[in-house]
Amino acid sequence: MGLEGFGDFAFAHDGVTRTVYTRGSGPAVVIMHEIPGITPEVAGFARRVADEGFTSYLPHMFGTPGKAFSIPYVAGQMARACISREFSVLARGESSPITDWLRALCRRAHADCGGPGVGAIGMCLTGNFALSLMIDDSVLAPVLSQPSLPFGVSASHRAALHVSDADLEVVKKRAASGCGVLGLRFTADPMCPKERFDTLRRELGENFEAIEIDSGPGNPHAISRTAHSVVTTDLVDELGHPTREALDRVLALFRERLLAG
Repeated sequence: MGLEGFGDFAFAHDGVTRTVYTRGSGPAVVIMHEIPGITPEVAGFARRVADEGFTSYLPHMFGTPGKAFSIPYVAGQMARACISREFSVLARGESSPITDWLRALCRRAHADCGGPGVGAIGMCLTGNFALSLMIDDSVLAPVLSQPSLPFGVSASHRAALHVSDADLEVVKKRAASGCGVLGLRFTADPMCPKERFDTLRRELGENFEAIEIDSGPGNPHAISRTAHSVVTTDLVDELGHPTREALDRVLALFRERLLAG
């Protein structure tokens, strides 16, 4: 299933224009898709969010919208992202430049949809972007799904958060004031190492909620050690499965922060 039932508009900021796909009504949730792009599984997640009473905002950042997941497709888009000026895949103490555009989109989404603020979920390459978006007061429900930047080429990279020290101080203050962060990962996923969640726990304390799904050898749900995408490609949409429970928690967070009152 592609992008049937979605509307779209062109959003421009600071000289850059991208297509944003939308669906639903209610407070906005900005969904930052993973590598390789807006796959049918990512679109399915956006539909699920819309069905919960939100407006899904799905900006097109790379790939071909609606194209199915495949290993060659992933490899090609990963290579493109690595050389793109908009994605700083090895940066430890700074965010990718594209986050400025995404913060502007959050402000636009809040103005369009009203409500107390917007939700924001990043996945894989965009996973930690939700932290950078917290610099804007419009973002009230940040979710990091398998945050994979910076790439774990060293111990310090595996522990890094892809935000500047100054931005991290803002994130910590916002998290302490009621805008806590939710993070999702599979335990055996090398793209989203344990050290990164350890850093989030150390920096945010009780304001970081971690869901870490056992994907190690002999795990009770027979989850593959290659599992990576918690709420999309590797989602098992069955009651009682830990990926479904993770999805339900994400949707509950959006309801708690954006629909309360």
